[in-house]
Amino acid sequence: MSVPISQRKALRPTLCLFACESLNQDWTTALPAAAALELIHNFSLIHDDIQDGDLERRHRPTVWSLWGQPQALVAGNAMRTLADITALRLVERGVADEKALRTSFVLTRGYLHMTRGQCLDLSFEDTLDIKLEEYLSMISFKTGDLIRCGLEMGALIASNDENVIAAFARCGSSLGRAFQIRDDVLGIWGDETATGKAVGNDIRRKKKSFPIVYALETAADTARQKLVEIYSKDELDERDVEDVLTVLDELGVADYAQEMTREKADLALQEVSRVTMPSWARREIEEMVEFLAARQY
Repeated sequence: MSVPISQRKALRPTLCLFACESLNQDWTTALPAAAALELIHNFSLIHDDIQDGDLERRHRPTVWSLWGQPQALVAGNAMRTLADITALRLVERGVADEKALRTSFVLTRGYLHMTRGQCLDLSFEDTLDIKLEEYLSMISFKTGDLIRCGLEMGALIASNDENVIAAFARCGSSLGRAFQIRDDVLGIWGDETATGKAVGNDIRRKKKSFPIVYALETAADTARQKLVEIYSKDELDERDVEDVLTVLDELGVADYAQEMTREKADLALQEVSRVTMPSWARREIEEMVEFLAARQY
C-alpha cells in the first residue's frame, strides 16, 4: 500500500488491509473483509441520515432525500446483506473456512454493537442527565466497534497468534474513542472551510456530544442551569449557540476534550507496542494515530 493511511479515505477498510500487511500477509488477501466493512459503514450512514433528517452528506444529497425513506431503508439493508456475503468470499483468497467464518462473526458482532450504540445515542436525545462514562460507552459501540473490526479482522486473517489479534482489537477500540471525541470537537469548533460545517453546528442540532456531556457534568449550578435551559428549547438561535460556546470556553472544554483524544490515541499505540511488525508499519500506524488525533476534517 503506497499511500499513507493518513491520506486515505475509507479509514475502516484501510485499517483492515494495513493490519493484514503489517503482519507479513499479502494485503489483497483481506480485500473481501475490507470491502464488507466499508459496505457496513455505508449502510450505517444511510440509516443515520434518515434518523437525523440530514439532506446532505459530504456535500452531496443523502439517499433518502433523493429517493425517500422507504427506498433508503431497503438500500441500507441490502448493503448490510451484501457485506455478509462479501466477507465469506475470503475463502476464495485462500483463507481457511474456520478463519473466514470467525472473521464474518467479528464483522457481525461489530455492526450489532454499532446498532446498540446508535440506540443508546438516540436515547440520549430525550435527557440531559448523561454521565461521561455512559457517553464513552456509547461511542465505543457506535463508532469504536467498526474501527476495532478493521484492525481485528486484518490481524485475524494474517495471524494465528491470539495475543496479537487481541492487541490489534484493543488498539482499534481506543482509536475509535479518540476518533469520535476529535469528531465531537470538530463538530463545535471545527474550521468551516475544512469541515464544511459552520462553527457550533452540533450545538444548533442539540447533539449530546462529548463537550456538552462533559460541561453538563462538571459545570457549576449557574452555568449548568444555563445549558439546561438552552437545550430544553425546541430550536436554538444564534444567541443560544454563542451562550453555549461561552460556557464551554469558560470551562476549558475544548482543551480537556483534546487531552482525552490524546490519551486514547496514546493508549491505542501502547496496545500494539509489543507486536512485532516491520519498521514501515510501525511508522505508518504512528502517523495515522497522530493524524486522527489532530485532524482538521
